[in-house]
Amino acid sequence: MKVSRVYEPTQKLNGFGQPLSTDSPARSLSRVGVVDVGSNSVRMVVFDGAARSPAYFFNEKIMCGLGLGMAKTGHLNAEGRVRALNAIKRFQLLAIGMNLPSLTAIATAAVRDAKDGNRFRDEVQKKTGISLWIITGEEEARLSAQGVLLGWPGSYGLVCDIGGSSMELAEIHNGSIGRGVTSSLGPLKLQTLRGGKKERLAFIKKTMEDLFRKMGPQRDRLFLVGGSWRAIARIDMERRGYPLHVLHEYRMSPKSISATAKFIEVNDHENLRLACGLSHARVSMVPYAIEILKTLIRTFRPRDITLSSYGIREGMMYEQLPEQLRHLDPLIEACRFAEMKDARIPGFGKTLFEFVLPLFRNLPQSKMRLIEAACLLHDVSWRAHPDYRAETCFDNATRANLGGLKHSERVFLGLALLHRYRNRREGTRFEELSDLLEKKEQLQAEILGKAMRFGAMFWIQSSVSIGQLRWYPKKKILELGIPKQATALYGEVAQARLLSLATSLEANIVIKNLKH
Repeated sequence: MKVSRVYEPTQKLNGFGQPLSTDSPARSLSRVGVVDVGSNSVRMVVFDGAARSPAYFFNEKIMCGLGLGMAKTGHLNAEGRVRALNAIKRFQLLAIGMNLPSLTAIATAAVRDAKDGNRFRDEVQKKTGISLWIITGEEEARLSAQGVLLGWPGSYGLVCDIGGSSMELAEIHNGSIGRGVTSSLGPLKLQTLRGGKKERLAFIKKTMEDLFRKMGPQRDRLFLVGGSWRAIARIDMERRGYPLHVLHEYRMSPKSISATAKFIEVNDHENLRLACGLSHARVSMVPYAIEILKTLIRTFRPRDITLSSYGIREGMMYEQLPEQLRHLDPLIEACRFAEMKDARIPGFGKTLFEFVLPLFRNLPQSKMRLIEAACLLHDVSWRAHPDYRAETCFDNATRANLGGLKHSERVFLGLALLHRYRNRREGTRFEELSDLLEKKEQLQAEILGKAMRFGAMFWIQSSVSIGQLRWYPKKKILELGIPKQATALYGEVAQARLLSLATSLEANIVIKNLKH
């Protein structure tokens, strides 16, 4: 006998789960500020909202070039020091204006390796009052891995974080961090190596072989963290004509990396910079970074490759999360927070999810969490103009900073929310994005959206039943049970929306009156 798998919503509290935002440890993390002093840039990020899934209240980067020329001089770049200090002064004042309880500041390879790194740290302390934490390479690897885990709890693979002056590797397995190592494979350092390309490639190969001996085989997923990797991913998107310009969870293959390396060689770098929206400083490091990446892939031979926009700064936030919060689903937590903050009737998402669930029995949990997320988000864009509400929903789902989502899953969520407000998707500007999904998944998203569109017609108190849907796929029968107290809600518009849902299911409708 076949046993149907029933989807269990995350956190078995009250049947649907207690939102993270109502938990006191989460509330205490409502705003977290981090300053990251790197070899290329100085960045300040302020995380806001339900801390399990990062919402970027503020995010500013200044390309200071602290590590420029350091391989020759052993000292921080003089101009870069001035610019970095000015950036930190600005961030200090902004933090005061935002009423941040504290501002955590970290420095990585350039300050760590420079002869005058400690003097720079002391100068920052004296002139701003901010304590600059100079972290080791191994600590940098660990924090970057924690950032990846913020977006993918329970994930596994090899995290590779590249900066201007160093590259770190850390392994993750089932939500825990294993070995971590650091190296001098940074584009800024490679720029100053003597001997030309031949000597540079030999140095990269030898260093990578040393890393392999320390880390051992790593044949799972490769998570790429860092600005140079993001630049390469943008160029890969440009080469492919990829329609969804979201870097987080963007997937590449060894074959596509090789093709992009050739694409970079034969194209004018200024044209690439303009087409991909890259800075002069960033595009100048791309040729060196692609050499490192090709060698990394040949050496470790990962199963697949993905970009992580979450790295060391997100790892600092993860560091402050209570242990019981670290393993929650970042997507569901972000959607819960959005519903609580923006929906007209917070909590109705639970009722709607339970209402549409009979249409989606026996689906894997990976798909069911998307259905849960869509129900939580079904009403958060109600302030948009009715003529553009469907497009706003699609944009929010596909381009928002949401963790734990593949690009195809973003599109599924976007299509479902589009159909929450619109029966047809033909003629919208999102048609090419639909091609990231198979036809079967497009239909599932359409059915979910139309089911939410119909279920939203039964907006009554959450303690009152809004009715029951039953789906008999073999008989192609869609049955609606209406409780007596909700009969008046089943008006002409509701009937039309139910008919639209039945049409997508190719089903006949049966109406039953419920006694309770």
